[in-house]
Amino acid sequence: MTNIHIPVSVLNLAPIREGQDSKQAIEAMVDLAQAVEKMGYKRYWIAEHHNTPTLVSSATAILIKHTLEHTNEISVGSGGIMLPNHSPLVVAEQFGTMATIYPGRVELGLGRAPGTDMMTANALRRSKNDSVFTFPDDVKALQTYFGPEDQQGYVRAYPGAGTNIPIYILGSSTDSAYLAASLGLPYVFASHFAPRYMEDAISIYRSRFQPSEYLDQPYMMVCLNVVAAETDEEASFLSTTMRQFSLNVVRGSRMPLQPPVENMEQIWTPMEKEMVMSMSRMTMLGSKETVREQLSAFQEKYNVDELMAVTYIYDVEKQKRSYEILKEIVDGK
Repeated sequence: MTNIHIPVSVLNLAPIREGQDSKQAIEAMVDLAQAVEKMGYKRYWIAEHHNTPTLVSSATAILIKHTLEHTNEISVGSGGIMLPNHSPLVVAEQFGTMATIYPGRVELGLGRAPGTDMMTANALRRSKNDSVFTFPDDVKALQTYFGPEDQQGYVRAYPGAGTNIPIYILGSSTDSAYLAASLGLPYVFASHFAPRYMEDAISIYRSRFQPSEYLDQPYMMVCLNVVAAETDEEASFLSTTMRQFSLNVVRGSRMPLQPPVENMEQIWTPMEKEMVMSMSRMTMLGSKETVREQLSAFQEKYNVDELMAVTYIYDVEKQKRSYEILKEIVDGK
């Protein structure tokens, strides 16, 4: 039997649901963190997105701090901080401060995309140079800032030095796999919206991994969409919220998270459907037994070390239930 008893974690883009305002979306984000902490989830990560009126995850560090404040044990981190938008020193100071207040609970997932459109990226940028190319150096700078006091340069992060905040490399293409492998860092692949390169990225990361002071062997995490419910039919109905969320991305429209619908065919064109289904093909969807089979088949093929679940369900209680079902599956219940 394939090992499906693996750690599970949560990624939240902090969407605004239809009928909610920003404050209610932030309250829902905290409420979910408290629920999954009780269920025994390993970590809770919050994304970074800008100029997106339907997501409240622009000031990621502030949301992480707010979540840490309202939870007790669960690790809280970024999925991710988009480094082209930030100076490594500022990131080190912010995360170093949080790690000082909440020791052992803060994590830093790093991405090299801007997490927005190009005009907004230019408004966010700390320099006019293409900081995507400085990503490897920026990661190394952060490792130094969080490292031992006696290995610091003249410029230091106070607080930050000696906090040893764990760093994770995020990716949706193969570039990041090479980097995570060469730095000997854990790697998280965004299969929930970019499944196309997942298989290649996993294999590159594992085959090229170089042990480091942080990790002696590869640690591969994969982010998947999960919609679990009492029956396959209910899960399929609930998943139309996720399909509409992806359709938003395809259309470039700015709709809040929508309630489920009986028939998606009335909403999307055949071409839009094809694009949405291709984006979201890495989705665990169905009843407990169905999702268990899907996870087992996935692990048979990829055998990842940890699963990070992103679950777009309109009804917050059904969203929590979906996370509960996933946790029961990996706990063998």
